[in-house]
Amino acid sequence: MNSLDKIKSRLPLFIFISPILLWLFLLIVLPHIDLLRMSFRAENELGDMAWSFSNYLEFFQEPVYWLTFARTAVYAIMVTFLTLCIALPVAFYITKVVSPKFKGFLSLLLLMPFWVSELVRIYGWMILLRESGVINHYLVRWGILQQPVEMLYNDVTMTMGLVYTSMLFMVVPLLSVLDSLDDSLIEAAFDLGANMFTIVRKIIIPHAMPGIASGSIVVFMLSLGNYLTPNLMGGKNALWFTEQIYNQFIASFNWNQGSAFGFLLLLISSLIIYVGLKLTNQKLSKVVQ
Repeated sequence: MNSLDKIKSRLPLFIFISPILLWLFLLIVLPHIDLLRMSFRAENELGDMAWSFSNYLEFFQEPVYWLTFARTAVYAIMVTFLTLCIALPVAFYITKVVSPKFKGFLSLLLLMPFWVSELVRIYGWMILLRESGVINHYLVRWGILQQPVEMLYNDVTMTMGLVYTSMLFMVVPLLSVLDSLDDSLIEAAFDLGANMFTIVRKIIIPHAMPGIASGSIVVFMLSLGNYLTPNLMGGKNALWFTEQIYNQFIASFNWNQGSAFGFLLLLISSLIIYVGLKLTNQKLSKVVQ
């Protein structure tokens, strides 16, 4: 086959993926290149724009910035862990316990809430949890509470909202990997006298580790970069790093500083993921399969 024939054979594939490549380049690659360029621009002593690392150094020189990022990272890790603790039993129940004819129905129930915008779902939680909301109404009506209490605008409800908005991205990879787990391994472990805790630790978790790593990466990145949920459910004291980025872009109109913070968020979060993969002995090429 000559070079012309090779080009002709690959032409349909190129035509098929060209809109995707164009979309990635125009909406992701090109804006990020421009943001990266702006992140290295700052005013000098004469008031002119010059190349500088000052925007990045500002992050480390001001404690409020790196402490906010540290707090955000800790809560994102906690949200990832809580999401895994909830999603793993759910995925195991759907794939190994429930009757096969109900698997599709239960999977559909998991997907249905995510057909609605994240903003609408968060406002739904706010309607339930606010001082004049549904939960307070019935707790007072049933005599459990003497008067309504404010359940919103604290770290607990913010964490609950982040877990809820991220749940699907943990469940789907786990459903995929657990579906390939041989049931006879679990049956043999029971026959040999192993309890459920041992089976989970020795069989289920090792087999599901690629899905756990994949889901954890997505949930961690989504939680770390989330803006709506911490802002709406966490209130003024949420201290989420995306709020700092928003303030630089919108409130201060300092796009150079905001660009630097955005890239620092990307770099440090990627470093955290890299360390997590090393600690769990997982390879990124295997996780993304």
